[in-house]
Amino acid sequence: MKIQAVLFDIDGTLVDSNEQHVNAWAFAFRDEGHPQERDDIRAQIGKGADMLLPALIPDVAEGVRQRIADRHGDYFADMYLDHVRGFPRAAELVAKVHDSGRKVVLASSAGRAEVEHYVDLLGIADRLSTSTSIDDVESSKPAPDIFSAALHKAGVAAEHALVVGDTPYDVAAAQRAGLLAVGVTSGPFGQAELRDAGAIAVYADVADLLDRFDASPLAG
Repeated sequence: MKIQAVLFDIDGTLVDSNEQHVNAWAFAFRDEGHPQERDDIRAQIGKGADMLLPALIPDVAEGVRQRIADRHGDYFADMYLDHVRGFPRAAELVAKVHDSGRKVVLASSAGRAEVEHYVDLLGIADRLSTSTSIDDVESSKPAPDIFSAALHKAGVAAEHALVVGDTPYDVAAAQRAGLLAVGVTSGPFGQAELRDAGAIAVYADVADLLDRFDASPLAG
């Protein structure tokens, strides 16, 4: 299998933002009278609001869920976004994929503005082929929409692409889009959870993946 494109998740994969999202969600749930344990929120990180909220508060009205989602977005933007940092060597891995002749595609459940912020943060705009966000699709991960849209934009068939992500929801979404996935444990999930979800290989983080790039599925 010749890999022509690598689809990168962003939160928890390229940038260290997952715990900030957990905190923003915790404040948002509390404000609307539906407090959640941080461990319960953490277990849902990797999903967009459209999937996370029904999982945690299935019997709550849609209007309330929307207010919680909006509050989460406000808290994250106001309190956390500017403090998010890229993982060590994340930009270097993106450059390695690009320089190896493969397309670099960002595929995130975040909004477009957030994705653009992280592109600037990492300084990778000139390495990207394209990107997709929740603004491009109807459903977030673990639905396949974001990865399917990314493949369409990149003009690459699923059998010639790989996903790199940090959650079982990335892996599940990849599988539903006909893609194989590589996991990194820089998010809230461990190697066993990513393997059980179907990841074909798991690395500690993007620096570890970069160090072992030539022997990794990305070099296929």
